[in-house]
Amino acid sequence: MLEDCKSALERWGGVHQLIDRWLDGRRELLVNFVELKEACDAELEAVSKERIDAFSELLMDYISAGHFEVYPQLREEAHAFGDDQALVIADRLLERLEMSTELVLAFDGEYESPGRVRQNIARLPAWLERLARGLTERFSLEDQLISRLHAAHAPDAAREEAEVQSRV
Repeated sequence: MLEDCKSALERWGGVHQLIDRWLDGRRELLVNFVELKEACDAELEAVSKERIDAFSELLMDYISAGHFEVYPQLREEAHAFGDDQALVIADRLLERLEMSTELVLAFDGEYESPGRVRQNIARLPAWLERLARGLTERFSLEDQLISRLHAAHAPDAAREEAEVQSRV
């Protein structure tokens, strides 16, 4: 997952400040995810609510930034370019992103209080596995969204690359 994040950052970094910050947030989220997973593997019962909260906060911030900042900005850009086909694709991708958003919200609720953490700590590794799958798909969908709604409107070289990628 970290390698995918790095290549996405290399591919889209510098294209737009908002996207850059969001991809930095993705990288920070992934680092925190790996650290939490390693803590679970080392000694599950020692994982604190504070550590889970720190991860959950990054997760919620990342998801929120996508829904309320990045996605609307990308849609606005496609609309400004009159790219109706991109908007149709965006709607389909955003529908698929909703599944991982619901997964994130369920995770946040599962570990929202100290009592729930104690009650559900044994399930944390399984939750992290589900989140890993969901986030991997989410990042792929988001990269497609960036490719179609942003890179397609970049100068000719980037547009040609995006068109080639969309056919693959």
